[in-house]
Amino acid sequence: MTIAATSGADSQHLFATPAIASDRRGDGSIILKSTTPLGASARCIGDWLEHWAQRAPDRIFLADRASADAPWTTVTYKDALKQVRSAAAWILAQGLSAERPLVILSDNSVEHALFALAAQHVGVPSAAISPAYSLMSKDFDKLKSMITLLGPGAIYVSGAKPFATALAAIAPLHSAVIVSGDAGDINAIPFRTIAATPETSEVATAFAAITPDTIAKFLFTSGSTGTPKAVINTQRMLTSSQQAKAQTWTFLEDGGDNLVILDWLPWSHTFGANHNFNLVLRNGGTLYVDGGKPAPGLFATSLANLRSVMPTVYFNVPRGFDMLIAALRGDEALRTKFFSEVKFAFYAGAALPQNLWDALEELSIRTVGRALPMVSAWGSTETSPLATDCHFLAKRSGNIGVPIPGTELKLVPSGDKLEVRVRGPNVTPGYWKAPELTAQAFDAEGFYLIGDAVTFADPAHPELGLFFDGRVAEDFKLNSGTWVNVGTLRVAGIAALAPLAQDIVVTGHGGDEVRFLVFPNVAACRAHAGLSDNADVKDVIGHDKVRGAIAQGLAKLKAQSGNSSGHATRALLLAEIASVDGGEITDKGYINQRAVLTRRASAVATLDSDTSTDWIGCAG
Repeated sequence: MTIAATSGADSQHLFATPAIASDRRGDGSIILKSTTPLGASARCIGDWLEHWAQRAPDRIFLADRASADAPWTTVTYKDALKQVRSAAAWILAQGLSAERPLVILSDNSVEHALFALAAQHVGVPSAAISPAYSLMSKDFDKLKSMITLLGPGAIYVSGAKPFATALAAIAPLHSAVIVSGDAGDINAIPFRTIAATPETSEVATAFAAITPDTIAKFLFTSGSTGTPKAVINTQRMLTSSQQAKAQTWTFLEDGGDNLVILDWLPWSHTFGANHNFNLVLRNGGTLYVDGGKPAPGLFATSLANLRSVMPTVYFNVPRGFDMLIAALRGDEALRTKFFSEVKFAFYAGAALPQNLWDALEELSIRTVGRALPMVSAWGSTETSPLATDCHFLAKRSGNIGVPIPGTELKLVPSGDKLEVRVRGPNVTPGYWKAPELTAQAFDAEGFYLIGDAVTFADPAHPELGLFFDGRVAEDFKLNSGTWVNVGTLRVAGIAALAPLAQDIVVTGHGGDEVRFLVFPNVAACRAHAGLSDNADVKDVIGHDKVRGAIAQGLAKLKAQSGNSSGHATRALLLAEIASVDGGEITDKGYINQRAVLTRRASAVATLDSDTSTDWIGCAG
C-alpha cells in the first residue's frame, strides 16, 4: 500500500533527516554513527523538573484516575516540585542512599512518579520492580533475590492489602520502611505524610551535588536466564538519551508544550520509564497515566481513557496495536478523532506484524485520507533504551532506524548475520554488585554486547535504516544445515495465524522441520468457533473450527515461504498462559523464547511425537 504524499510532507515537520556515516573495517565489522553531534545534555533529570516548574508552573505534569469513569487527578509542575522536595527531605532523613535505595512495587501512578523523582532529586536511586513479581508470583523467588541485592531503605506500595503476601515473603530480607499510597493502611507510612514533610536546606545541597555519573535508578532485566540483573542507570544515560531524541524528533523543540502522552507502559521497564516518562518531563509535556493495558478485561479502560485524552504520540506494543485496530474498526467517532489528532504512532520492544501495519495504514487512509506515520526504535534496558531511532517513514514494518546522535553501532559478522553492539553515553556502566557480569557484557573496545542481530534495509544507503534480525542466540539450524531466523519467522507466523495467535515460540532445534508453540488469542478463538465468552480454554483450542483455521494459516505461511526454514509444519495450541514465575513473559506481554522452550519441554516433545493427535498439521 502506498503512503499518501501528505504523510511524507507531515513527517518533514516532525523528524530530522537521517545523516549516517558507515565505516567498514578490515576485519569485516562495520561502524555506524550519526554525523550529527550530540548536543549538550542536562546534568540530571531533576534540572528538567526545576526548569518547567519555573517556566510553566501551572501546566499539568501528571494525571491519573482510579477508574475509567472517575475524574482525572492532576498535578502541576509547580506542585510536583514542591512534593518532590518535601519527600526528598524525608528520604534524606531516613538515610537512604545507593546502598539503601527506594524500591517501588506498584504500578504507574502519580504518587509512584513523585516518590521516584524525589529520591533521584537528592541522588538516591529508585528501583521500580514489576508488580507481577509481587501480585502474580507464587514463590516470590525473583522478588526475594531483587530485595536481597538492593537492601532497600524504603519500599512503596499503592496499598498494603494487595501486596500483603509479597511483603510478608520479603520481610526477613530487609529493614526498609513501608510506605503506602493508602492513608488508612496500618503499619505503613502514608505517602501524603511524606509529601508534606517540611523542606530542609539539605535537599538543595544534595541536589547540587548530583553529577552525570550519579546513579538515577536500577532497572531489572527479565531474569530469563537466571536471577534478574540490576542495570545501573546513571543521570547521563537518561539525559543524553532524551537529548538525542529531541534532535531526531525535532517537533519536540518546536512545540513541546503541546506534548500530551497517554501511556500504560510500566515504569519498571525502560520503554515506559526512560523513553516515555522522561520524554514528557524533558519537554514540559503532560502525562496521563493509563490504568489499562492490552489484556482481556483491561483494554476497555485504555479505550475509555483514549476517548478522554487523545495523545500527541500514541505508544504501544504490538499486542496493544492489535486490540486498538479492532476497537477503531467498530467505533467511528474514536477512529476519526484518533487519526485526526495523533501525530504518529510508535511501536517498540517487538516487531509489529506486517498485517497490523497494513490494517492501521488502511484505516487511516480510509478515515482521514492519509496514512498515519508509524515509527519505531531499538535498544535495551542497558541502553536507556534508545540506541537507534526510525525518525523517517519506513516502507514497511520492522525498520528500527539509524544510530541516534552520540551513539555508535558496531556490526560484527556472526555466521550469516550481523551481530550489533552499542557504545555511547546512553549505555550503562554495568550491573549493580556484579563485576564479573559487567566485564562479560562489553567487548575490548567498550561496545555493549546486546546479543541482537540486524540487517540493512539497503547496504548502499545506511540512512535508510536497519531491520531487527533476531537474537543471535535464538536462531538455530535444522538437520539440513539451514538456519532458522526465529525473530523473522515469529512475526510472519503471528501474521499468518491472525487473529488466533497471540504469540508464537519457534522450535525444531536439530530436527528436520520447524514447529510452533502457539499462545492463543482465546477471545478471538472463541469468536471464531462461535463459543460463549466463558467457554473453557481447552474446549476452545480443541474446537474443529479453530484447529482448521490454524491449519490453513500454516498452509498460508508455507505458500509464502521459499524453503523449510520459513514455515512450520506443525503447531500446538497452549492452554496454559505464559508464566511470570517461569520467566516466560514480562508485564509488557513480551514472550521469552528460551524460557518457554525450557519450561515446556513436554509440549515440545508432543510436537515432535508422530503419534500425538494434539498438534495441528499444515493443511494440504
